[in-house]
Amino acid sequence: RIAIIGGGPAGLVLRNVLARHNVAATVYERDAEFSSRAHLGGTLDMHEETGQAALKGAGVFDAFLKHSRPEGEELIMVEKDGSVKYHHTPPPDAPPARPEIDRTTLRKILLDAAPADSVKWGHAFVSATPVPDSAEWEVAFANGHKTIVDLVVGADGTWSRVRPLVSETPLRYTGITAAEISFGPEVGAAHPELMARIGNGSVWAFDEGTSHGLGIQRNGDGRVRTYVFVGTEENVLPSDPSEAIAFMVKRYADWAPWLRQIIELADPQAIYNRPLYVLPVGHSWPHRKGITLIGDAANLMGPFAGKGGNIAMYAAWQLGLALAEARNGTAEDMDAAVAKFEQDV
Repeated sequence: RIAIIGGGPAGLVLRNVLARHNVAATVYERDAEFSSRAHLGGTLDMHEETGQAALKGAGVFDAFLKHSRPEGEELIMVEKDGSVKYHHTPPPDAPPARPEIDRTTLRKILLDAAPADSVKWGHAFVSATPVPDSAEWEVAFANGHKTIVDLVVGADGTWSRVRPLVSETPLRYTGITAAEISFGPEVGAAHPELMARIGNGSVWAFDEGTSHGLGIQRNGDGRVRTYVFVGTEENVLPSDPSEAIAFMVKRYADWAPWLRQIIELADPQAIYNRPLYVLPVGHSWPHRKGITLIGDAANLMGPFAGKGGNIAMYAAWQLGLALAEARNGTAEDMDAAVAKFEQDV
């Protein structure tokens, strides 16, 4: 009996890998339903050796290819004055190396592939308590539901509630806050010159020597999503939308007008504060029977390398394979498989 806490890409990859090997597991997700956060998150570029390999292992690679966007590999890097320093356009006749896919689309693909009733919505994890005289754990949720399991997998992200069961390592604030902003396709259609500068993929704009930068992404639905990076103390972004936009525009006052315009066009109802935290590189924890971690719960990193989501899904795939190999063994065999997975990861 396996409880996967968190229904993001890592948790769902794990569930699907286990299902392909006839291993029962249940995903417990705190969101009330899939649509609760469908409006959040940008795009991911799937790396062949990690993310794509995991999707193959989860049995959803064909669906991924169907919904991915090879044109999203276009990458433009500019200075704060708007001058282009690098522009990569994927060759039209070459197979995509790292095709992009919207996070929401990817999550829907994984969810649709999961066995019926294997994802429980509205289950916010509260605690996992060892069952006396047993190797089992009693897992409790905010809605009052309780269940007894042999293994709890924390796939519950940055602020994991499972992590403290095995690790006391605190998160470290990087000194950078990202404000997630966006505008819809109708706004883009009204500004064709701006959209031409953005292209079909991503634009990265940085001010060398500072922590300021813009990560601009064109999503599959035509929405332009931007992460406005500001080197600052924690929680300084105003909660009022108009004040937040004014705060960001002021911080970018000496940037190119078209880059500032991306901030000025932001939907005031869709501004999200994203202080960036990390775990130490190589974060590990002493093995504890019946508890393990994957994804941001285990190895939280910054967004700039584009590897976090890929590594999370890869780790989920590897854990799934390890558990599948031990499925016909004893409880000790399963525990040994988890311990080896933790060492390898």
